[in-house]
Amino acid sequence: MDKPEKKEKPARKPRESILVLCAHSDDQILGLGGTLAKYSDEGKRILIIIFSYGEKSHPWLKKKVTVKMRVKESQDAGKVIGAEKTIFMGIEEGRFSEDIETKGIHEKIKRLIEDCRPIKIFTHSSDDPMPDHGAINKFTIDLLNEISYAGDVYAFDVWTPLKIKERSLPKVYIDITKTFSRKIEALKCFESQWMSMISLLWSVYYRAVKNGFKSRCRYAEVFYKIR
Repeated sequence: MDKPEKKEKPARKPRESILVLCAHSDDQILGLGGTLAKYSDEGKRILIIIFSYGEKSHPWLKKKVTVKMRVKESQDAGKVIGAEKTIFMGIEEGRFSEDIETKGIHEKIKRLIEDCRPIKIFTHSSDDPMPDHGAINKFTIDLLNEISYAGDVYAFDVWTPLKIKERSLPKVYIDITKTFSRKIEALKCFESQWMSMISLLWSVYYRAVKNGFKSRCRYAEVFYKIR
């Protein structure tokens, strides 16, 4: 008697990846924590690249102590929003352009993009007045142009009160009503930054409500499509 043929299981479709390139360890939560949590709930891989440890935030401590503290806070925040990996590049604050040249950052990020093949990349706004944020925007755009990246690229705000360069770009609103509480929970992971976080919370709520009103939901985050 012939044995019934075994049916081959269909190959699993690889999970779609979302990549974030940001300057400091709390930028990814302030700028798009709710959106990242939403993508994670949808089954997407969340990969976060942070260029600086933020070691200058506690000048009275030894560098290795501050680095260890900031890394743990970022990893804990990543777990809250469902990030798969949070990777640090170890660039010194205020020296982004120089260190990107000397520490092989260009090739590291290029290989990472080739490996994870993200469908979307998020980075800082070109209008952001903080120099480190602007340096990451320029680095990201230059690199993606070089490798002819075909996915979508979005800019997020952290310290951008006025949009000039990007005001004509398409806006994308993401409903984060179901994940906004996790964004707040993730922000609370940055205990070493809590005094500044307290002063920022009002703006986090204000922007979420304002963007929610514009997109007809309770809370939302907004991004500018730059590619």
